[in-house]
Amino acid sequence: MTVPISTYRLQIRESFDLDSAAEVAAYVRDLGADWVYLSPLLKATAGSDHGYDVVDHSLVDPVRGGAAGLDALSAAAHQHDLRVLIDIVPNHMGVAVPHENGWWWDLLTHGRASRYAEAFDVDWEFGQGKVRIPVLGGTLEESLEAGEFTIENGELHYFENRFPLAPGTADASSDITEVLAKQNYELMNWRRADAELNYRRFFAVNTLAGIRVEVPWVFEESHAEILRWVRNGLADGLRVDHPDGLADPGGYLDTLAAASGGTEVWVEKILEGDEQLPTFWATAGTTGYDALADIDRVLVDPAGRDALDALDTRLRGRAQPLDWHTLIHGTKRGIADTILRSEVLRLERLLPVPIERADDAIAELLACFPVYRSYLPVGREHLTAAAELAIKHRPELAHAVEALVPLLADPNEPIAIRFQQTSGMVMAKGVEDTAFYRYNRLSSLTEVGADPAEFSIDAAEFHRRQVVRQASFPASLTTLSTHDTKRGEDTRARINVLSEVPELWDTTLAALHARAPLDDGPLENLLWESIVGSWPASRERLHAYAEKAAREAGNSTAWTAPNEAFEKSMHALVDSAFDDTDVVRIVEEFLAVAAPAGWSNSLTAKLIQLTAPGVPDVYQGSELWETSLVDPDNRRAVDFVVRRQILAEIDAGAHPPIDSTGAAKLLVTTTALRLRRDHPELFTRYAEIPVLGSAATHAIAFDRGGAVTIGTRFPLGLEKRGGWGDTSVMLPNRRVIDTISGRAFDGGNLPLADLLADYPVALLAPAPSSSENS
Repeated sequence: MTVPISTYRLQIRESFDLDSAAEVAAYVRDLGADWVYLSPLLKATAGSDHGYDVVDHSLVDPVRGGAAGLDALSAAAHQHDLRVLIDIVPNHMGVAVPHENGWWWDLLTHGRASRYAEAFDVDWEFGQGKVRIPVLGGTLEESLEAGEFTIENGELHYFENRFPLAPGTADASSDITEVLAKQNYELMNWRRADAELNYRRFFAVNTLAGIRVEVPWVFEESHAEILRWVRNGLADGLRVDHPDGLADPGGYLDTLAAASGGTEVWVEKILEGDEQLPTFWATAGTTGYDALADIDRVLVDPAGRDALDALDTRLRGRAQPLDWHTLIHGTKRGIADTILRSEVLRLERLLPVPIERADDAIAELLACFPVYRSYLPVGREHLTAAAELAIKHRPELAHAVEALVPLLADPNEPIAIRFQQTSGMVMAKGVEDTAFYRYNRLSSLTEVGADPAEFSIDAAEFHRRQVVRQASFPASLTTLSTHDTKRGEDTRARINVLSEVPELWDTTLAALHARAPLDDGPLENLLWESIVGSWPASRERLHAYAEKAAREAGNSTAWTAPNEAFEKSMHALVDSAFDDTDVVRIVEEFLAVAAPAGWSNSLTAKLIQLTAPGVPDVYQGSELWETSLVDPDNRRAVDFVVRRQILAEIDAGAHPPIDSTGAAKLLVTTTALRLRRDHPELFTRYAEIPVLGSAATHAIAFDRGGAVTIGTRFPLGLEKRGGWGDTSVMLPNRRVIDTISGRAFDGGNLPLADLLADYPVALLAPAPSSSENS
């Protein structure tokens, strides 16, 4: 089993292609990572910055560097003793620009007669033999009357959209109405997609069409280039995007393992609560969102919960705090009834026998499903739990629910397969893309893979979870930031400070409201948390975030129906952070308290992530402060020149201060990565180290088998109590060196006041013996 010691994730795009990535291979090695981890490389929709909208499985995207670029990157990586992990996308293809996707173009040209009709998941009967394309701004009749269609070069044009014509159906003089009637697709108003679409999508994204990778030839043709990478030694491991969208994730992973000769695979799987990764999957583990949630919560002060709950309750004009589970039931049900209504109706059409009110009962089961999906025959308990909750919420649906459950529990039933694919869509859109923007008592908790209802965990619970990780999936990645996180790791670390000073935040928010009021208290709180968490962010970045956050929340404005008056006030709020001297003063006064404490949280979180069980993944650039917001903000260009310079200074002996440059974080990052890479024998177990003394709750410490991690919790509370006092950790009575500060200690009972005098973290390793020094 060849697994990384650590990975460094790079977002490959036209502006940072594979040749550019090859140029930073030496830096990644010098930083201390031993694998480079690349975003999707197959040819994607023109202009795509993320690569998840693949249009041609046979090519490394030319704008990302092409096959030659991958050769160069792989050669550079291997030259510098790095292996290569590549992200792949088996669930869907990009269809925003039909002529770019040969499979989709052929499907639209030939319909059910197309070879690729089997590849896409289309309900032909429901579409009356046609694929429904939701692209029109109005009705078809309105577009025809306005003359919005033309026939040019043997294609149908609608503004910038191009569509194929079935053979022999038209020439330039043909009547457009008659031509449209003869095609294998139906162009319809984009709003009709919610209930009338007849092809499976990625979540609710009309421009990403699901493919049936469970069909052998579809797997073979969509993976031929990927398997060439493995066969030719260009890729040493694969990361599978969104396995929950597949008909049979476990079967897919088995097929991939057989085809790739057992190449190690990691899966982008979001686990809910105590849910465990299926042990029968052929995978090394997840991509690490579950670790992120644990690390964040051990640094949130539980003492702040009641005050932040009270603030949020008051902002909502409620008598009682908002219950997270009640909220997500409503948002998930809302998604099932609106933008994913077409999926609910598809499930109803798959019923072998009619069931009265089946659509309503299916939507309720989806809203009540406790995890992203089950993997039948495993996971039937989730369906049982969903059915019990659905009947509790809607007793009038009991008969329908009870009739559905046996069908949904049978892995041989088409409706059961499709239900498993759909439940994850409803969860993702209802929770991550809606509720996360509505539940704002502490926005750092609303992160991918996390349960916002869990406010914090104590050190004992954190240790328990790490023991489980070490014992179950020790090769799972761990992460703090990705291309998909709602906030960068250091934005969250600073927002976590609010849990220590909820009263100060309350008065700060009130002062800000007086200067820049917004008629949506929870969103106003979210925006100011995001502003102080990411500060100093540019005006443009914050305006973009505010618009996305407000429209995703959907309470005061929406993507489909923007509220211009509200959004004007919202943007005025953002502008006030730059233009209103009183607002600037209020923000700066709060940051004087929060920024240093946030930096302490950041260094502790980073050291824990890099040294705890699992394979730490460092997201591009996050070795300095990573204060991004939601995508695309978290995919901005990285200045590697600055990072190389700081690394060189550290290698020359610098111990940078903890300040706005983030150089201290790079010191912590490279120290931990290098120790883990160069001395893996020090990272073979996990054991809690007890912290003793009056400030014990302010520290967390663990032993990985010789390497000892010590970090600071709740730094403002620690400062308020006057520092560490008599607090200490008990270590073996042998000499150790703090690899971060460079200072040596004799071991035994070590006072934290001495150990953490330079930085809020320490990473101890056995000191070289005198013979090694001679």
